Amino acid sequence: MARNRRILYLGAAFLLAGGTVVLTQQWLQSEVARASATASASSQKPAVQVLVARRTLSTGTILKAEDLGWQAWPEEASLENYVTRDGGSADQFTGSVLRTELAPGQPVTKGNVVDPEDRSFLAAVLQPGFRAVTIGVSAATGVAGFIRPGDRIDLILSRVINGEGGSRRVITNTVLRNVRVLGIDQRAASGEEEDVAVPQTATLEVTPRQAEAVAGASELGRLSLALRSLALNDGTPEEDPGPSRATSFGDAPSPVRAARPAPPSPARGGPPPPPPPPPVEVVRGGRTNGSQSQ
Repeated sequence: MARNRRILYLGAAFLLAGGTVVLTQQWLQSEVARASATASASSQKPAVQVLVARRTLSTGTILKAEDLGWQAWPEEASLENYVTRDGGSADQFTGSVLRTELAPGQPVTKGNVVDPEDRSFLAAVLQPGFRAVTIGVSAATGVAGFIRPGDRIDLILSRVINGEGGSRRVITNTVLRNVRVLGIDQRAASGEEEDVAVPQTATLEVTPRQAEAVAGASELGRLSLALRSLALNDGTPEEDPGPSRATSFGDAPSPVRAARPAPPSPARGGPPPPPPPPPVEVVRGGRTNGSQSQ
């Protein structure tokens, strides 16, 4: 009797263990299926594309199309101030200037850029400590209108000097080097226009000391712009070495030697000339070599 009862207990234990294993397997399979369905649904759901900076952009940078790009962004995050691919484009910020620095992957908003039509655009373009000065240019002195805002130039001064006898010389020297162009005429940012207009003025970004040099040079002669290659410009202003050595062209005046002033004459009331030094005889070995003057 006790033996039969023991066999009954063992059989019930085996049944319970088997049922537990079956139920556990069914529960695990259902959880795996549900997780797979959730992952599949999330992968099929289109990601939100937000306009971000492709590289580090410093304050005052004039934005170009290659500076911005699209990046997937969590839909759960707030997109109120961001520009999405569905409702905007990267071209809408071309020519605008940054108010604040942007890190790579940081979204671009309308609050951290200044439009070219804004009155404060030029002040936002200027780097801290710099000034904006404007000079008059023409087709010849402004590289025929091929200079655009953001380019870098050298500033060259040419002046004419008239000498005696109708001689004429043209002297040129470089006043400033590697200066950034802020605007051409009243265009403070390069647009998409293909036509090349003849410029009338150019606005340059200079230091306070360079601003004084430009103001003085504009009164001396004609100022010309020399466009620098983009391949040599890293955006870092060079240390101003001062004006270069002047180059002269034209008729060179004959050199004039300064005449030695004549000794004052006693008749004119001046002091008498000093007397000549006394002669000195040099005696060597009992022989006199003659007289010499000191």
